[in-house]
Amino acid sequence: MKKMNDRERTYLVMTLPILALFFCFNTLPLIKGFIYSFTNFKGYGSYDWVGLRNYVDLFQDARVGKSYLFTIKMAVVSTLVVNVLSLVLALGLNSRIKFKSALRGIYFIPNILGALVVGYIFNYFFTYILPAVSRMMGGSGTSMLASTRWAWVAIVAVCAWQSVAMNTIIYISGIQTVPEDVYEAGAIDGATGWYKFRTLTFPLILPFFSINMVLCMKNFLMVFDQIVALTKGGPAQSTESISYLIYNNGMSGGQFGFQSANAVVFFVLIVVLSVAQMTFSGKKEEQL
Repeated sequence: MKKMNDRERTYLVMTLPILALFFCFNTLPLIKGFIYSFTNFKGYGSYDWVGLRNYVDLFQDARVGKSYLFTIKMAVVSTLVVNVLSLVLALGLNSRIKFKSALRGIYFIPNILGALVVGYIFNYFFTYILPAVSRMMGGSGTSMLASTRWAWVAIVAVCAWQSVAMNTIIYISGIQTVPEDVYEAGAIDGATGWYKFRTLTFPLILPFFSINMVLCMKNFLMVFDQIVALTKGGPAQSTESISYLIYNNGMSGGQFGFQSANAVVFFVLIVVLSVAQMTFSGKKEEQL
């Protein structure tokens, strides 16, 4: 057996503590949650094994189904909005404009703020400032957060405002990898404006687009902080995301086992959607 040299031993010493922490705080809770999903555990005390009953009840629970529909709708809309805005901003901030470095810093500020802090600030804005402006203009003056029809739009706006920054940076990085020779050749062929973007820029930054789409969808499916700060799942449970439902009913509602099953199904859903996105994007990249 080959003996490890000093460098290999150093790498092993650096890796083992990180691996141990990852197992303790990620893998082990995942395994325990999967086990609890087959029990009637309330979060405390003793429990009994119930087999697949939690999973059967999960697909028959209207509240759970409603939370899945809301979460997927919110995630899809937010992903599209964020990526369109991010790509437009990236193109603008990568062009020959003054103070573009300062503007990049300004646009990145929302990303460094805590999601709860941003949520509470926007909560005040939607609850007091926006209704006051609406009343001044002759409107009803009611808060969007109190409307079952419009509360989700407010959540999308907050999520998008905070998420655009990181996506913009990734798109800027992608645009800067496009060789100038490509644009020069395209200019000779008369490629300008939208045609230039569609035939030259976008195909070459498609891997960055794929990364942003997958990360956005995953993050928005797991939306939690914005729900807590803005609506707490209301009004009438119309903005109850899956993560918030799992936390609220699992931790304080005595449904730890049931919501553990919900978390397992949610985990599988995220993995399936992420793999499907990556597969679809990979095929598109091969075609181009």
